[in-house]
Amino acid sequence: MGRADRHALGQKILVILEKYFPEPQIPLVHKDAYTLLIAVLLSAQCTDARVNQITPKLFALADTPGKMVRLTPQEIEAIIRPCGLGPTKSKAIWQLSSDLLRKYKGRVPKTLEKLEELPGVGHKTASVVMTQAFKRPAFPVDTHIHRCAERWGLSSGKSVVETERDLKRIFPKRLWRKIHLQIIYFARNYCPARGHRVLDCPICCHIS
Repeated sequence: MGRADRHALGQKILVILEKYFPEPQIPLVHKDAYTLLIAVLLSAQCTDARVNQITPKLFALADTPGKMVRLTPQEIEAIIRPCGLGPTKSKAIWQLSSDLLRKYKGRVPKTLEKLEELPGVGHKTASVVMTQAFKRPAFPVDTHIHRCAERWGLSSGKSVVETERDLKRIFPKRLWRKIHLQIIYFARNYCPARGHRVLDCPICCHIS
């Protein structure tokens, strides 16, 4: 499919996304850039619903880098264990909090490059913080977006990097922040990885 065809397809999909999810909200409970960063880190290989059950307990004890480093990694792990990967995530949370205090006076940096230098923070996590906390142009690609972009013909799906590049070419920069949330909600509700039925999906039944 050529770039012009993908662009036209993208516009059709955009209309449907706008119809079903006109005002998508960030699914992870947070109050600022730091708590969003921690919540997104915890969401790796874990559902948002589970993260939202755990973060209130964690943030009741530590909702700033200064408070977080007063806990030990073991104490952090005891709280976040239900999110999975407890030892790895707890160490990353403690270390990135320490780095924020040491390098940035406790503030979350506002550049993708500096965010990605923090322990446990990959490109997707950094992109979420950039677009949702700081309102900067970014297009985070998670498993839902990667799957749907290939299924809908918007990308070859060879890699997350390629999917991100293709989606950025198709959709206007001013809409990236909203579209990435719309696709996530749509994928969960109508275009799942398992048990997907073309006729039940408002997008797939129109483009197949």
